[in-house]
Amino acid sequence: MKIIQRLLVAAVGVLALAVPTAWAAGEYYKPNKHVWSWEGPFGTYDRGELQRGFLVYQQVCSACHGMEQLHLRNLGEQGGPFYLAEYPNANDNPIVRAIAAEYIVEDGPDEFGDMFERPGRPSDRFPYPYANQAQGRAANGGAYPPDFSVIVKARKQGPEYIRSLLLGYDYEPPDDLEVRPGNYYNPYFPGGLLAMAPQLQDDLIEYPDGAPATREQMAHDVVTFLAWASEPHMEARKRMGLMVMIYLLALAGLLYAAYRQVWSNVKH
Repeated sequence: MKIIQRLLVAAVGVLALAVPTAWAAGEYYKPNKHVWSWEGPFGTYDRGELQRGFLVYQQVCSACHGMEQLHLRNLGEQGGPFYLAEYPNANDNPIVRAIAAEYIVEDGPDEFGDMFERPGRPSDRFPYPYANQAQGRAANGGAYPPDFSVIVKARKQGPEYIRSLLLGYDYEPPDDLEVRPGNYYNPYFPGGLLAMAPQLQDDLIEYPDGAPATREQMAHDVVTFLAWASEPHMEARKRMGLMVMIYLLALAGLLYAAYRQVWSNVKH
């Protein structure tokens, strides 16, 4: 029995050494629960939140984080932030065309074999902020900013985690945790330290619709936009699922009626 007890004590000691400092200090927090409009089988994206969230991404996040899996035209497709029914072809959407023109894209080669720059088009992918990964690491102290195309799907409790992380810079680090220059303490990040500085502050941007640009509102909006970016066809999928369920229920009713009709003349 004593041998077993000693082995258990030794195992606990090893696990304690393996636990990140933030855990040991009791400062590793689970993401806060939050209510999102798209949750549930009938949830949909709020268009105002999507448009405001895109603005936050464009003015705050896009300096470091790209969205290489998305094209600019996706913004104007059905279900997107700037979808217009009168422009079913998103390449013709004037809002999307204006947004695309704000970017400068490298293209080519031309007839002389040279690369050249031009205004963006809806058919272009979201421009990546760095020429390559090495440049991205060099600009961020060795940390490579992750792509935001599917960041919500790639993280456990994605929406809640990202929102909590964006709002989690107000905590004091534990006494036994050394925060080196270039790192920032955030108890929602595994290990407690990350290279991303606090990004959101009240009135950092101005919303065209007059909504208050508080830290909480901006975090909510940009997470909504990133959730859409991770699954831009969610609403269509839910509509299809509802139609399938209605069809299956109707089919089940017809099959039951046929069953009763077939066996109604059978004598027991």
